[in-house]
Amino acid sequence: MKYKRMALAACALLLLLSATNLSAVLTDEHPRYHQHLERPAYTPCADHGEDLLCSHLPLVLIDTGGAEIPGVPIRSGGSGREDDAFTTTADGSTLLRASVSVVDHAEGNNHPDDTPTLQSVIDIRVRGNSSRYFDKHSYLVKTLTDDGAASRDVAMLGMDAFDEWALHGPYLDKSLIRNYMWYNLAGEIMDYAPNVRFCEVLLNGVYQGLYVMTETVSSGADARLKLTEPSKDTVQTSYALRLDRGSGNEVKNIETFSQYALRNLQDIDIVYPGTKWLTPERAAWIAQDFSDFEKSLYSYDYDTEPYAWWEQADMSSFVDYFILNEFTCNYDAGWLSTYIYRDVRGKYKMCIWDFNSACDNYSHPVAEPQHFELQYNVWYYMLSKDEKFINAVIDRYRELRQGILSDEYLCAYMDDVTAWLGDAVERNFSVWGYTLEKDMLSPAWRNPHSHAAAVAQMKRFCIERGAWMDENIDILRQYSHESKNKKFNH
Repeated sequence: MKYKRMALAACALLLLLSATNLSAVLTDEHPRYHQHLERPAYTPCADHGEDLLCSHLPLVLIDTGGAEIPGVPIRSGGSGREDDAFTTTADGSTLLRASVSVVDHAEGNNHPDDTPTLQSVIDIRVRGNSSRYFDKHSYLVKTLTDDGAASRDVAMLGMDAFDEWALHGPYLDKSLIRNYMWYNLAGEIMDYAPNVRFCEVLLNGVYQGLYVMTETVSSGADARLKLTEPSKDTVQTSYALRLDRGSGNEVKNIETFSQYALRNLQDIDIVYPGTKWLTPERAAWIAQDFSDFEKSLYSYDYDTEPYAWWEQADMSSFVDYFILNEFTCNYDAGWLSTYIYRDVRGKYKMCIWDFNSACDNYSHPVAEPQHFELQYNVWYYMLSKDEKFINAVIDRYRELRQGILSDEYLCAYMDDVTAWLGDAVERNFSVWGYTLEKDMLSPAWRNPHSHAAAVAQMKRFCIERGAWMDENIDILRQYSHESKNKKFNH
């Protein structure tokens, strides 16, 4: 109750403060494009009727020729989802050939009948794990050459040119802004976080609502992770891995030390390099290379030079990942939807993904915000035993609370994004408004029944969580204390 009272008091104070100058808090260390700060808000057009969709947001028009997009779950009838199948195209493919047109004017509003600023042949399917079961589907979009014979890099909505995109449709997140906000804030403090752009989607001419076009975690020579590309002369390579439920491509699935030592019960698959470069031999080298890192992490000299874990891993990246996911109670992190990558010439780094359920938005409550959890997850189990790591987490957290993670900054960011979205929020809920009446979270009192209530709920959570962490961040020291780690001592 103490933290709830503090949250209410802080919210009241924030209402009295003048709007925070967000740009004053953003750093030059990792320049980040925040769409709501760079693009003007909506100004009505005077030269068309009210029936025409008119938006300051980019429009993404997908045409499947009337065919259903594959990837929709087919329930097995069992108690769980592990036996569920997914729809395919008429010829059994998991991807549907379609086309996309994008209307994204640098100035002025966008309308469905405007001349497209981008057109492409695409392959598309429904994406996600739990989100596949939502009425509002999210999609994986692969852009192709005009003849569909090869992939095609496109600069989607001003982001670096690439050939694969995640089109995220906020559904469980009634605020609509979780992924947009936390990806952008992560991008301010980490070397890389997926870039994001709000857009509105029409499927075969039918309005689908507000979406977030998102970079998938991968790499190009001048895009995204920007890893050194593979060479045909050696199996050694830069790579990115995902800790999740595995890939349908068996070559991408690898087994590493943490799995056969039963430290990790999830699957690990290779998300980079892609199939063009990923031979069985190269996949085997990646598995061995990553296993070597995990073995060193679980060894007795994990914190001793020259074998210490930080010789192979970027401490600041692991620290920032820990803080962002702990602050938001995003507890799929380190278990599912978890990305780790390494340039062949560098150290391991972490990449954030999926804040859809963060900030008290899981269908079942994780807990009150008075606890820490990531220290129990696979690699962080050992990192948290290192005093250097824990000290770095505490120092960095206190630094971030003076800027990007301050109550004032976070609440102002939510207000500014919501105000900038404007009528797009109302349009989205003109299609999906029935979800505001559904109790999708349990217990029932956790469900916001309006967009404004959802934003207010996220504000309260951030303020309560920050207040508790401010007071209790030092309890993390127990995990690195010698009395707890005798069996790991030298």
